[in-house]
Amino acid sequence: MMGEGAGVLVIETLEHALARGATPLAELVGYGTAADAYHMTAGPEDGDGARRAMEAALRQARIPASEVKHLNAHATSTPVGDKGEIAAIGTVFGRDGGIAVSATKSATGHLLGAAGGLEAIFTILALRDQIAPPTRNLVTADPAAEGIQLVGKVARKVAMEYAITNGFGFGGVNASALFRRLS
Repeated sequence: MMGEGAGVLVIETLEHALARGATPLAELVGYGTAADAYHMTAGPEDGDGARRAMEAALRQARIPASEVKHLNAHATSTPVGDKGEIAAIGTVFGRDGGIAVSATKSATGHLLGAAGGLEAIFTILALRDQIAPPTRNLVTADPAAEGIQLVGKVARKVAMEYAITNGFGFGGVNASALFRRLS
């Protein structure tokens, strides 16, 4: 389902934020991007580009995947797209339930160009509040998600220092942004 919305992120140095009296909510510690050029509107079922984007964000942050406790998935609710992202999440973070996975598009619809920014805001708010947002209307998970801790219809408290968000685009563009909680 399509949606409409917008959000604004201010990305600045900690010193600049404090000098102007701001209260920073999170630190952007890692970013990864990868192009898979698999298909104009769908990624590969193995999620290779998504995997590479998440791994690049982790490398830049210099933390192991096990430190990340929440992931805001791109999750367009399309069979091929979701299957590829789930495969990538399983490869990068494992299937032991160590990371809570939410899909906030279930509440907003797909905002296209605004999706990545707004979902980064949701991820930062999850860090601030220590709550993984719900995935609205999730009744039955795809069997491909077995072992991955999907957050269902009810938000869940999650102790987290790090959270990551995924944003994928037409033509095989994959991006992941990794945030650290500031207290």
